[in-house]
Amino acid sequence: MDGLHKAVRTVLFGTAQCLVLLLAMSVSAHANTIVRVSTTFGDFSLELFDTTAPATVQNFLNYVNRGVYNGSYFHRLERNFVLQGGGFRHDTPGGIAAIPTDPAIVNEFGASNVRGTVAMAKVGGNPNSATSQWFVNLGDNSANLDAQNGGFTVFGRVLGDGMIVLDRINALEVYSLTGTQQNQLPLYNIGSSSSLTAANLVSMNMEVVQRYSSALNVFEANSGLLALTVNGGEAIGSYSLNLSLIEEQPSIKFRLNPDSMVLLAFASIGSANFLNSNNELHIPSLELNMNGAVSLIRNVVLQLSDADSWTFTLKSYDQ
Repeated sequence: MDGLHKAVRTVLFGTAQCLVLLLAMSVSAHANTIVRVSTTFGDFSLELFDTTAPATVQNFLNYVNRGVYNGSYFHRLERNFVLQGGGFRHDTPGGIAAIPTDPAIVNEFGASNVRGTVAMAKVGGNPNSATSQWFVNLGDNSANLDAQNGGFTVFGRVLGDGMIVLDRINALEVYSLTGTQQNQLPLYNIGSSSSLTAANLVSMNMEVVQRYSSALNVFEANSGLLALTVNGGEAIGSYSLNLSLIEEQPSIKFRLNPDSMVLLAFASIGSANFLNSNNELHIPSLELNMNGAVSLIRNVVLQLSDADSWTFTLKSYDQ
């Protein structure tokens, strides 16, 4: 375990010279902000256009950093057109709740609304009315959305193969939620029940990350964030979740962030496994991002050492 101890110590508590060098490596690798979005149907990452839409990006990050998008869901799907979120959460036991919004922001239309871009939703006839709601362009909507209401501000794009996740959601059936204006709500696993639960929604959480990665399980030393996809078996189900590094000496400990948990529609190959029999979390492969220096460790075992606070202690791993 000494290798991981040393790596964490180097990144978190290293000399000024090391930190400057690692920061330079990180900045040169990717200048724009990256946000990882975990959804019921898998994870995708967004590259934000920090320079070309600065006010819009900052507005979006204000919501992300406050955690208000965690536990929210996609409330509007127009197939092959847009998938929209950022407006509502499912808060137990209160049910559906609107996300409190900051003041509206100025329109910054520039980049075109082509497939895979992310833009702000706004009120018709008012270009400067965007608040918390945003959408992914599921098709090339440039001829439509670039030309109306001052143009819809594109402030980011989906990275890598992330559109695979969005296309899974695009294939869902849509429903009308009685008593609301949500009449194009994508739902799954409806069955014969007429009651809506959080398990029927396409939920999400978001975290700012240092770099783009398509790996299921990633540890970022800079932020101390451990992002995992965990299979808890039939009794618990599969979740996307993250934990935060809370202690580095004398042992490495992580604490679960409960509001990061998103129930998944399916178990993924390569996910971590939580074993009820011994309260161990087994991670078959973990990508370590040490400020741009990326490596893999395998067969990582975290022991649930405090069930009340959901704290896990690093037990072992293979180099």
